[in-house]
Amino acid sequence: MDQKFEEFQKVGKDGFDAAVGSLGEVNKGFQAIAAEVTGYSKKVFEDGTRAFEQLVGAKSVEQAIEIQSQYAKKAYDAHVAELSKLGEMYVGLARDAYQPVKSALAKNAV
Repeated sequence: MDQKFEEFQKVGKDGFDAAVGSLGEVNKGFQAIAAEVTGYSKKVFEDGTRAFEQLVGAKSVEQAIEIQSQYAKKAYDAHVAELSKLGEMYVGLARDAYQPVKSALAKNAV
């Protein structure tokens, strides 16, 4: 009876340790994502400000249209790249958060 209780305690402790490890990974992942989004937002603001300054200095309507077109293409490409990067970060977060659980399951399956 004592042996079964000790096994039960061990499984509970392993589960708790896995949960704590998983939450730690989630926390690190969300911090990295928040830092990435903050950096991207700053870059977008700076690019928009730079484009606006160029538009203000445009000498003709054609030049203004060219500046706006270049800005729109650059902004679109950067946005698509950032979404791809964030998607990869979320996948990595899920994989890293599951790893402690996977290890605990493998340890208890033996």
